[in-house]
Amino acid sequence: MTLIDETFARLRAEDEAALIAYVTAGDPAPRYTPKMAEALIEGGADIIELGIPYSDPIADGPTIQEASTRALKAGITPPRVMSIAKEIRKKHEIPIVLLTYYNPVYKMGLNKFLNMAKASGVEGLVIPDLPFEEANAYCSAAKENKIDTIFLAAPSTSNKRLESIVDHTSGFLYLVGVYGVTGARTQMQDSTINLVKRFLPNTTGKVPLAVGFGISTPEHVRKVVAAGADGAIVGSAFVKVIERNQKTPGRAIKKLKTMARSLKIATRLTR
Repeated sequence: MTLIDETFARLRAEDEAALIAYVTAGDPAPRYTPKMAEALIEGGADIIELGIPYSDPIADGPTIQEASTRALKAGITPPRVMSIAKEIRKKHEIPIVLLTYYNPVYKMGLNKFLNMAKASGVEGLVIPDLPFEEANAYCSAAKENKIDTIFLAAPSTSNKRLESIVDHTSGFLYLVGVYGVTGARTQMQDSTINLVKRFLPNTTGKVPLAVGFGISTPEHVRKVVAAGADGAIVGSAFVKVIERNQKTPGRAIKKLKTMARSLKIATRLTR
């Protein structure tokens, strides 16, 4: 059982869902990311997701695209992100997941990337542009390194393909809750709730289901948890806080902790 498995099992026993908190590593500068992650953990985040900035993040909306640009200008690199992950794990026994596109993995070399990730305390990877049909070599190498392979499923995913994705994913299934790219949204579409209910028969008893893309408020979290989701992934809302306070990182850190606390409380409702 991996640390991600243990986390979901513990939360399930406590009648809670996981709050998975995403930040773009290196935004606004690499030295602040460990402090921001710590604020999220203190606020109640159960899993930290660190984004490795990339020049062509096809799944990300403007908020995370701009965060990636800031981080790249600040000199962030994949090895530096691994170092940040290691620094976080020294203080906190919490699962750390990396979100990266496949190009940085390919450029570094699959085995080197995964070995470095494992040595840094990384428990899982999300690679949006790597379909499971083309991931045999990656999955084998990740399994050898005891790193969870977290695949995505979208509203357009057919039931047949969903069955195959569930068979290949580990840690949790990342449900893309809306059509389009990442980004904070003021309202949750009914289609997201219906999607959770549609996917649950395929994931229950096999792998936790976590919902992302557009999850921005405590009310959003309550709704997906009430629908049966095992976790809520919040990214752009946190990144937006950093963007608005990039010249005053201390203020950003305080606001991240407060936001995480309010979102975490929303995972504790009886389903």
